[in-house]
Amino acid sequence: MQAGNETNSQKVKRRRSNRWFFWLPLSMLLALLAFGAFSNGQVVVNLQLRNEPPSLTHIFGTDWLGRDLFFRTMSGLTRSLTIGLFAALFSTLLAVTFGILSWWHIRIDTVIVWVADLLLSLPHLVMLLLLSFAMGGGLKGLIIGLTLTHWPKLYRLLRSEILQINEEPFIHVSKQLGKTKAWIAGNHIVILLLPQIVVGFVLMFPHAILHEAAITFLGFGLPPEQPAIGSILSEAMGFLTAGIWWMAVFPGLILLATVLSVDWYGRLLGEQLKVKGGQHHDRETKSSSF
Repeated sequence: MQAGNETNSQKVKRRRSNRWFFWLPLSMLLALLAFGAFSNGQVVVNLQLRNEPPSLTHIFGTDWLGRDLFFRTMSGLTRSLTIGLFAALFSTLLAVTFGILSWWHIRIDTVIVWVADLLLSLPHLVMLLLLSFAMGGGLKGLIIGLTLTHWPKLYRLLRSEILQINEEPFIHVSKQLGKTKAWIAGNHIVILLLPQIVVGFVLMFPHAILHEAAITFLGFGLPPEQPAIGSILSEAMGFLTAGIWWMAVFPGLILLATVLSVDWYGRLLGEQLKVKGGQHHDRETKSSSF
């Protein structure tokens, strides 16, 4: 009896820890986005405070127009996070959709595999630049360009998983019972792919942020009145030789810490969901035997 109580208490603790594991990072992201929106209103030009070093008043110093670098960095980070978030979300949706379509019909699979291989064989940043310009540039063009260049890797992973799931007994039973492909996809395949989908989205997020930063660093993608981390770093390069190091160091460290934190969380999330996905897969297999 005691052993049973201990087991139940362990399950309760595990559920609580899992809730914190999922909701705490989401809350931090929302808080960061809200603070970034607030910071945007704090970025004010003051030529009397040009190129001030870090101090208690301006912890990151000021830039060449006297703007507080901390608030400007947080505002730029929020814009980069927003772009990366939408790009990762749309890329994940594309990867899932194309994965299901590849399973649906072999001819569709041939076309999508060819397109994915083509995109993976071309220089990534060059394709991103061309697609962003072709889509009109700006925020919309950058998100579309990131979306169209980031789905192939996740698609290939999901496609291989779908091919394995398609050989499972419960899939064959569903087909024999007359279930449609749409029903099988919605009730079996997508559910079993959820761990890979979630982890793929989280791991794609920092990659999208880095590529957005690279494009804006080169001076493409966003107009000057909508600075992101990349454009802030690009501006800072011209002041390094003058000894104004804080304009590059602090935004660079913030970008690095953000990308590494999201990537680290994505890998931990993969370990958490790997167990859950395996347990769900076992339950599906057992249920098909009755």
